[in-house]
Amino acid sequence: MGKISTAVIVFFWITNSYGQLEQDKALHFLGGNLYGLVGAGVASQISKGNRTWTFAGSLGGSLLIGLAKEAIDQNQYNGWDNADLLATVLGGASVGVTIDIFKQKKKRKRDALYKQAIDHVELIAPLKVNTIAVQEPLSLLGISNRVRISIP
Repeated sequence: MGKISTAVIVFFWITNSYGQLEQDKALHFLGGNLYGLVGAGVASQISKGNRTWTFAGSLGGSLLIGLAKEAIDQNQYNGWDNADLLATVLGGASVGVTIDIFKQKKKRKRDALYKQAIDHVELIAPLKVNTIAVQEPLSLLGISNRVRISIP
């Protein structure tokens, strides 16, 4: 019983000390999300939807904005923080993974619908088309058979 209570106390002590994120890290994560989304969109357009480049674009966009922000912090008050940079890049990575998951879900659904449509087409018997042999095609158009245009 003593080991369990000690483990519970240590668990709550650890979660209490690490459970609260700084607001600054949350803002960096959000900024990484936004710029990662922009980077993923640009990379997806350039690579015509390639999954790898889309993910790389989301990481690259968040990394660029993170480096820019930390460079500004370093220049203004010598405040370069690698943890802030990591939070920004993790924000971009989370967007990249989310986009990849939803793209794959959409692709699987589209492939299933295509397969379902192909299966239904094979079940339908080919249509028989009755053709009418017309001696005078002008009569179908309402033109008299007496009027004919001859082209030399």
